[in-house]
Amino acid sequence: MRTLGVRPILLPPPSLIVEELAASPGWFAVQTAYTLGITLAGFAVAVVFGVLFAVAIVEWKILDRLLFPLFVALNSVPKVALAPLFLIWFGTGAEPKIAIAFLIAVFAVVIDTALGLQSVPPDTIDLAKTLRGSRLKVLLRIKLYCALPHLFAGLKVAMSLALVGAIVGEFVSSQRGLGYVILTAQGTFDTPRVFAAIVILAVLGVALIAMIEAIERVALPWHHANSHRME
Repeated sequence: MRTLGVRPILLPPPSLIVEELAASPGWFAVQTAYTLGITLAGFAVAVVFGVLFAVAIVEWKILDRLLFPLFVALNSVPKVALAPLFLIWFGTGAEPKIAIAFLIAVFAVVIDTALGLQSVPPDTIDLAKTLRGSRLKVLLRIKLYCALPHLFAGLKVAMSLALVGAIVGEFVSSQRGLGYVILTAQGTFDTPRVFAAIVILAVLGVALIAMIEAIERVALPWHHANSHRME
């Protein structure tokens, strides 16, 4: 970077970032583990609530008309604006950060799951009803099964958003985590440490998405086989 005339405080060379990571690997590991825990907790809550909410608004149209507009309105509110309320309600521990991660991630799960549930061919539903399939069996054995590709697409987006939400929560109030590392390093103009945390976040995001894709390949082998044939 010196050959290009760029000061290290603006854009540190890769060597400084590697030195920063090598100087305190254990400390960075602890901060990463904390952020990972917040991310996975927020993601898990988003998956459970998102799938249940999607099923509810698809199966009962009155809930779709009553609750979905409120849900969209809540999603339109910047989550940083809600952070002070979460601090008042849940304190300064992990709970408000999990809540922010959940709120940022849940919309993707709801939209993709609802789209998948509604994508079942009507002929298939009619055939199931002709064979005296109950509403619950049609939901569990046909609709949810057909919705799985859409659900996994939503899970990939939700996982990335949950990681963003965890960092936002740590920006607002935290004494640990990669968001806290970035915030404190920025306050002291420690640019190599900021970039070190960003590199870890990038690797963490790729690893989490790869984990979802691995689960998808195991759960939906037929879907991946069809995708490869189309290619």
